[in-house]
Amino acid sequence: MRPLEGITVVTLEHAIAAPFCTRQLADLGARVIKVERPGVGDFARAYDTRVNGLASHFVWTNRSKESLTLDVKHPEAEIILHKLLETADVLVQNLAPGAAERLGLSYSALKEHYPRLIVCDISGYGADGPYRDKKAYDLLIQSESGFLSITGTSDDPAKAGCSIADIAAGMYAYSNILAALIQRGKTGQGCNIDVSMLESMVEWMGYPLYYAYDGAAPPARAGASHATIYPYGPFPAGDGKTVMLGLQNEREWAAFCSKVLQRPQLATDARFSTNSARSAARDELRAIIVDVFSALSGEQVIARLDDAQIANAQLNDMHDVWRHAQLKARERWVDVATPNGQVPALLPPGIPDSYSPRMDAVPALGQHTDAILKELGYDDKALAELREGRAI
Repeated sequence: MRPLEGITVVTLEHAIAAPFCTRQLADLGARVIKVERPGVGDFARAYDTRVNGLASHFVWTNRSKESLTLDVKHPEAEIILHKLLETADVLVQNLAPGAAERLGLSYSALKEHYPRLIVCDISGYGADGPYRDKKAYDLLIQSESGFLSITGTSDDPAKAGCSIADIAAGMYAYSNILAALIQRGKTGQGCNIDVSMLESMVEWMGYPLYYAYDGAAPPARAGASHATIYPYGPFPAGDGKTVMLGLQNEREWAAFCSKVLQRPQLATDARFSTNSARSAARDELRAIIVDVFSALSGEQVIARLDDAQIANAQLNDMHDVWRHAQLKARERWVDVATPNGQVPALLPPGIPDSYSPRMDAVPALGQHTDAILKELGYDDKALAELREGRAI
């Protein structure tokens, strides 16, 4: 038995933050009913066509869900939504600011009728404050949270290559919903969860924030290198491969000098005798490292690093990750169905050995509309009328 079997989640969601949250609830066995706009659905369905004609973001965040098309502004929609909420445990929404309130789906509007319902609102800036009504997209939150100010090169800031602000908010929504379900099991009462993308990202910015505490200089943008530890980052080998490595202490520095660079005298060189000194003299030290690595292949560099027990990694691209030997050895890929055929999907990290995660199909738009509405008491005639009236 999966831990969330018997739990029903109704979600009015789009893009990444809420869908990533609810997909993880589905992984644990929850029934997730995804309410989508008739005809177009979650706009993330149209981001691209890279996965057998389907959108990469959508395939990633929407497996194991049921798709119900519903025009939430149609007069019948309120009735349908309340029928769903009668048996729901969780309502998740990341609609535009104020939209849930206008639809009568705020926690304050629902709690009297559904005292056990957990309502999770995901927004850019939170339910109140001067930024409450501002639109928020992942890149904008990366900027507002200060992430861009410490990411990139000394010349140019850079965004993260994946939607980390959305992912952060989705993870906090997911973990807080799990906590709320545990709490409800003790008290019998639901609650309201207010997840802000900005607050989620600022939490992740804890180290650079404290590093810049009380007016101190923030970490400098250092590309793929570490801003304050050196050597820590990418270095080219003689065959054109790039090797990532990281040193954390003086013991590792001594091993790096003797076994990797094969220049043990550098370990006590005053220019590089502490991390602060190495970081200050990083251009000079980098030249020495690159000179040694230029005579070696990437494989040989990694062999030396492994022998010295220095942390290292290959600079993999997406194709390398698809065929990563570690993921293959641990059998982390399984096939899931989509409207356009089977595709591989990564098993959720950290699932206990007491159950298997749910890895069901990515739904077609409106695939489950009729089945769900029949559960709610609508017959074929009523469904035809709803369809004719463009409610579904």
